[in-house]
Amino acid sequence: MTFVEALKNYRIHLWIVFVLLIALYYGIVPDMVMDWYKDDNYSHGFLVPVIAGYFLWQRWPDIRVEPVKPDNIGIVLLLVGCVQLTIAWLGTEYFLMRSSLIVLLAGVVMFWFGRGVLKKLALPLGYLIFMVPIPYIIYDSVAFPLKLFVSKFSVEFLQMIGVVVLREGNIIMLKTTTLEVADACSGIRSLMSLLALATAYAFFLDTTTPRRWLIIAAAVPIAIVTNVLRVVVTGILAEHWGERAAQGFFHEFAGLAVFALAMAMLVGLGALLRDRRGGK
Repeated sequence: MTFVEALKNYRIHLWIVFVLLIALYYGIVPDMVMDWYKDDNYSHGFLVPVIAGYFLWQRWPDIRVEPVKPDNIGIVLLLVGCVQLTIAWLGTEYFLMRSSLIVLLAGVVMFWFGRGVLKKLALPLGYLIFMVPIPYIIYDSVAFPLKLFVSKFSVEFLQMIGVVVLREGNIIMLKTTTLEVADACSGIRSLMSLLALATAYAFFLDTTTPRRWLIIAAAVPIAIVTNVLRVVVTGILAEHWGERAAQGFFHEFAGLAVFALAMAMLVGLGALLRDRRGGK
């Protein structure tokens, strides 16, 4: 029996599961979508289901004819997902609560369709993790060191080109003004979006798995380097044209320009690593 045939045979069961998932997550998923809308750190969340859907469509010719071999290990995944959801709900831990949906979906696929189908659906399902905002305790633990790192290297570069500047933590003091390296300038915001897009881009490319992982890993230094550049340019403008030159329109434009530059660097790296023989 193929996957498409199994879908027809299990359609009543799957509709029941679908209704149960709606009942379980009717307040959880909409709340997550509001986070995408309100928080610029997670605005890429709107793209994640679309990209995951593309990965599913891309693999559909293989998935639809995949032999179905139901696996009872799926029950274990379902239990893990339910326990995860319950504990997270009791402790009001949103990341575990929201990500439990992915675990439950994986459990449903394995239980009714087997490991072969789950393996082919691993990328679309796994990619959904990028739509779940990370816990702020992790966000803050990463953002603060990044702010110090970006501040340190930006000040060292400014001093190297002759700009009179001092640093106190993530505060940069120029002759005419004082700048603060906030979360947006630390690279953490662009890093999360860049990782999601780098992963999608890596799997769009016709290249080898190690090269894909290299592209994904490159998102981290690229995000940091481009944000150092952003702070350096902001410091130079503030030094010569005052504080107003580093705020308002320029600050917003610089954020977009830095992200565009980071994406261009990723695309350039992907062009270098593309398998020109057309092999996987």
